[in-house]
Amino acid sequence: MNQSLKLSVLDLVPRLGESTFEEALQQAVELARHAEAWGYNRYWAAEHHDLEHLSCASPEILLSHIGGRTERIRLGSGAVLLPHYSPLKVAENFRMLAALYPGRIDLGVGRAPGGSAHTSMALSGNFLGHVADLPNRIRALTELLEDRYRYEDVPVAAKPVPRIAPALWMLGTNTKSAGYAAEFGTGYVFGQFMSDTDGAEVLRSYREAFRPSAHLKKPQTIVAVSVICAETEELAREMAAAAARLRQERSGQLGQDNAARPGKTVGDGQDGQDEHNGHDRQNEHNGHDRHDRHDRHDRHDRHDGHDGGSFPRILTGTAESVKSVLKEMAEKYACDEFLIVTPVADYGARLKSYQLLMGM
Repeated sequence: MNQSLKLSVLDLVPRLGESTFEEALQQAVELARHAEAWGYNRYWAAEHHDLEHLSCASPEILLSHIGGRTERIRLGSGAVLLPHYSPLKVAENFRMLAALYPGRIDLGVGRAPGGSAHTSMALSGNFLGHVADLPNRIRALTELLEDRYRYEDVPVAAKPVPRIAPALWMLGTNTKSAGYAAEFGTGYVFGQFMSDTDGAEVLRSYREAFRPSAHLKKPQTIVAVSVICAETEELAREMAAAAARLRQERSGQLGQDNAARPGKTVGDGQDGQDEHNGHDRQNEHNGHDRHDRHDRHDRHDRHDGHDGGSFPRILTGTAESVKSVLKEMAEKYACDEFLIVTPVADYGARLKSYQLLMGM
């Protein structure tokens, strides 16, 4: 891989096979430890709620646990679902992490629900109303992280105050989220693997509108991509096919669960639904299935992509072939870092994919 091209890990913390939630969380620790040993730049954990095959409802707790078992790798949320929470509590949680693990903490925020309609209502009430209020919540969060927040004109501080502040990122899949990142001067992560939008245009809009802030003086971007890497092209295709079958099986199960619990996911048809919060529908359930016809994701055919027709949703192949596509993506997107999610059906194969990609 290019020395200038950085790779990081996005972990949805899936339950694979017959694993328990406890085993899935332990596998998250193992992935982070290996990622650090292999030279990955960051380990980020996603947030989901009441989803049978995803194990992390609280990234900050998992990151605190992993921080004590790693030494250098940056740790972050991909993402905290800000519409559900008080900005003060989010700031306190991640300042606490930043005090425990100085210079290692990233606070990524998103705006999707992370679960079903009823789960979202149980978690925070009127989710769509909270999404509409998101600009105010981001503003409050940035002010808290800059120690200039006031409530009813009374100063309120998020403590502890760490020596090195957590880095603030916005995650998303379209110009709406990119606009928020630009307006508030945060880094921006574009979720290429779950977006139908032209990523180059989204990232360009972010850079052009970016306003320097106390957090960040220049725009900073990461692109999140889905990768299945194996020792041969044939094995990689087999792994991708097995993962597709698993998604289809879980899609059917999810449909049965939804029939038992009527009501579609909060945000269906809304701009906030597809935000890059951990990709609850897109990756682990049924979102990819509509793109998997004829195993189109198993090839590096440039016309099979879903980002402006350029790149496939899942990069599948040997390390050499995947790296080649990543270099093309880096040039098109003008970015130097990729956040890698690996949607396979086996923990061992997942570790091997990350290992091969880093050339270890």
